[in-house]
Order: sequence, then structure tokens, then C-alpha cells
Amino acid sequence: MANEALARSLKEIIGRAKNGDTGGAYDGYRELFASPEFAAYRVEDQRQALALMVLMKGAPKPATPAMVKAHSAARHRLTGLVAAHGEPSDHELLGICHVVMGDETSASTAFRAGLAIERVRDPQSKLCGALMKRVSMV
Repeated sequence: MANEALARSLKEIIGRAKNGDTGGAYDGYRELFASPEFAAYRVEDQRQALALMVLMKGAPKPATPAMVKAHSAARHRLTGLVAAHGEPSDHELLGICHVVMGDETSASTAFRAGLAIERVRDPQSKLCGALMKRVSMV
């Protein structure tokens, strides 16, 4: 992380999660992703922060209201990244957000778009395999 303010925010959020305050952690992610400052961070730093939440191990099932709100804020940011950069990994994260929010049609669209790009780049990549798996699950 190049930005100290972002690193501090993430450390606080992760600390909440480790202390068992999952709802507070998701609230922190939602606030972070919704902030105007977040959009000004480097794209690489945004991706790393978004991936920390979206790919978090041990996420509650079913999704809690705080989790859905955080994924909605992440979806907004990821939609912008997908439009601006078209990276397959952004499509994957966007699709996961849609799944958490209960929109499997949009999730499938995001996963398939990312898969199409990644197949051209490297059909043998781990990301290609992960996206194929995600497409088959929705």
C-alpha cells in the first residue's frame, strides 16, 4: 500500500474483523469504499482493498445487511474500474459482489466478460480457471 491513510483504515477494519466485530468491519469497508478519498487512491491500491473484503475468508452465510451494503459500495467502485480498465480480475470481484447482493444474472454477465478477456490473454491461467468455476456456479 502506497497510501498511509488507506493502510491505516484497512488495519483498523481488519482489526475489527479479527476481534469478532464482523458487522463493524463491513461498516468500515462500506464507509471506505463510499468515501471520495478512496476514488483518488492508486488503482492498484483500490484493487487490493476491494479484494481484501470481497475475497474475505469466513464471510457470513447468508449475507448480513452490513455485508450487503459493503458489497454494494464495492460494486460501485468495481463498476468504475471495469469500465476504465477492463481487467478480468476486476470482473471477478464485481461478479462476487453481485452474488452477495443476490443478483446472479449480473454476476454471470461479469464473470463471463472477465473470462472472455482472460481466455484471450492466457487460457491456462489460474484466473481463467477460477472464472470458469464461477460461471458454472451461477
